[in-house]
Amino acid sequence: MQKQGLELKQTQRLSPLQIQTIKLIELPIQELEQKIRSELEENPVLDDNPDPDRDKGNEDDAPKDVSIDEIKDDDYVPAYRTRVNNWGKDPRPEYNTFSVKESFTQSLTDQLGYRNLDQRKRQIGEFLIGSLDSDGYLRRDLESVVDDLAFRAGLETTLEEVEEMLSVIQEFEPAGVGARDLRECLLLQLKAERQTPDVLCAERILEEEFAEFSNKHFQKIMSRLGIDEAQLKGAISKIVRLNPAPGGQVDDSYSDQAQQIVPDFVLREQDGELSFTMPRLSIPEIRVNRNYADLLVSAKSSGQRAQKEAATFVRQKLDSAKWFVEALKQRQNTLQKTMQAILDYQHDYFMDGDESHLRPMVLKDIAEKTGFDISTISRVVNSKYIETHFGIFPLKYFFSEGMENKEGEEVSTRELKKALQECVDAENKKKPLTDEQLVEEMGKRGYKVARRTIAKYRGQLGIPLARWRKEL
Repeated sequence: MQKQGLELKQTQRLSPLQIQTIKLIELPIQELEQKIRSELEENPVLDDNPDPDRDKGNEDDAPKDVSIDEIKDDDYVPAYRTRVNNWGKDPRPEYNTFSVKESFTQSLTDQLGYRNLDQRKRQIGEFLIGSLDSDGYLRRDLESVVDDLAFRAGLETTLEEVEEMLSVIQEFEPAGVGARDLRECLLLQLKAERQTPDVLCAERILEEEFAEFSNKHFQKIMSRLGIDEAQLKGAISKIVRLNPAPGGQVDDSYSDQAQQIVPDFVLREQDGELSFTMPRLSIPEIRVNRNYADLLVSAKSSGQRAQKEAATFVRQKLDSAKWFVEALKQRQNTLQKTMQAILDYQHDYFMDGDESHLRPMVLKDIAEKTGFDISTISRVVNSKYIETHFGIFPLKYFFSEGMENKEGEEVSTRELKKALQECVDAENKKKPLTDEQLVEEMGKRGYKVARRTIAKYRGQLGIPLARWRKEL
């Protein structure tokens, strides 16, 4: 038997202003500028007027911008301010850009274009470049490439033609690109260097004793090649400086064009006091165009239907502008309060950039200091950068969990990793420390860490096992 009844539920819904603010908070400064430009183009009641002298022209009949506060028609216009001054004393403040990188594929394609090749060879070369992985290796056998050229590119070719073009690509920068395995990658880099005795010995080791070299069987290498310890050391010093992933030198995360990182915050330190600024880039002032303001004022006393309808359209656009402008102001306030909380929390670190001064900090810590939700702090931190006197950092960098030392004090995992790296750097390379020995060394420094934690942090730092760190 079905029963009917009323049930009262309380739900929380976000207002249009809250939704817009959330979306704007997530945007880094460059995307924010694009969003404002788009809003200016789509909303005809808004006008971009970064030049304060623009309204002082000689033409008396030229339309002028006006703040909504100047419009006294309360029946038609809500009482809010639509002018946001995002400019400092300098209408075009200076700002720095960072991490300008070129697509890995584009870099190789450009180098291919410099070669005097016919259309057929160029097409094979472009196909090979497109087949490389992010590290710059060709992980597929050439027979498969020949087949793919026939089926996917409609180009019938031979193994010899593909090998010829691969040899051309292997001459490109960065050295080592186009290799089919690590051995070939290292050899390509050595062949690009000046052929000194150390380089020639290194090439011989990789060509004839690569397996023994990989397993650190140094005595066998010296015996088989008839070289002494000094020659082996000289050759190894050349090999260890080579790049095993040449494709990683060029950032391919930016598909077709160069990208820039513009810091959202710039740290300032003066007389022991820390502060920060928020570069405005070229975010414009937003003002209501005088023509639309006059339309609203005149529509009240007018009985014309067309003018009333036009006024309704303008009011809708003004409402849209209200939410956008208020969301911009709330975004600014949210970012400022969050960055100030991070600055206060990590004050000692920001003074000198010493990682040992970086306190354990999670999103909840900053949420409690600011009064914002954890989700809001997460949105602020995402894709935002700060320029300091010791480098450029994403805000995520300053967040890390903590562990206790022997005194029961909480220390940052970043501090633990730094201590671990120092232990490895100070070890005897002829007898590298095992993970168990690293636990003991960390204990001597006042950190109680389990062996599995050492293994985890070692992997995150890119530190190989002890047997791979062994040197002569």
